[in-house]
Amino acid sequence: MVTSVRRTDDFELDGTGISAAWSHAEWMPILPIKGVATHSTRAKIVYSITGIYCLFDCEDHLLMSTGLPDNADLWNQDVVEAFFWPDESQRLYFEYELSPLSSELALMVPNDGGQFMGWSPWHYEGDRRCRRATAVRGGEKIPGASITGWSAEFFVPFSLLKGLGNVPPAPGTRWRANFYRIDYDHSAQTLFGWSTSVADTFHDFKQFGTLHFT
Repeated sequence: MVTSVRRTDDFELDGTGISAAWSHAEWMPILPIKGVATHSTRAKIVYSITGIYCLFDCEDHLLMSTGLPDNADLWNQDVVEAFFWPDESQRLYFEYELSPLSSELALMVPNDGGQFMGWSPWHYEGDRRCRRATAVRGGEKIPGASITGWSAEFFVPFSLLKGLGNVPPAPGTRWRANFYRIDYDHSAQTLFGWSTSVADTFHDFKQFGTLHFT
């Protein structure tokens, strides 16, 4: 699983994905891994000199998010996630989660043979802080609303990933990565992923796909 990541200028986020910068990227299907999937998910990715941008588009029926605060266990409700493993010589990667109500969770994750625990970034402020925005369509942006979908945009600055190898990427650089969604329209989780060989845990980083920066 390989996708090309094109370079663009920096741009503002509003959660809708209408920026012209996204025209440089192809949609990546985020496919069902586990559970009952009755709607589709897709994502785009681009990068700039300062960081990497992600866009998720999620068809949905119910907004299953109670408005958990930042740094809470967001995966227990509707959420999208991105994992970046820039340097395969390290067992350390970055995880970012974003809820439809714009709560975030940013973690550095050391993973030793499946034994892992996330650490919150130090000095998570200024140009080291992620930017994010979300938008809902077909309904209100409130907990439990009936909707037709939601979208999420976020920006991860390369300055936040200081200390990881292969950061910042140059044309020709390759990172391992994966993109996920968790949805709770049904009684159990529905799990979606870009590299669907990851089945038992999203943290099976050796099964991630590959980003090729151009």
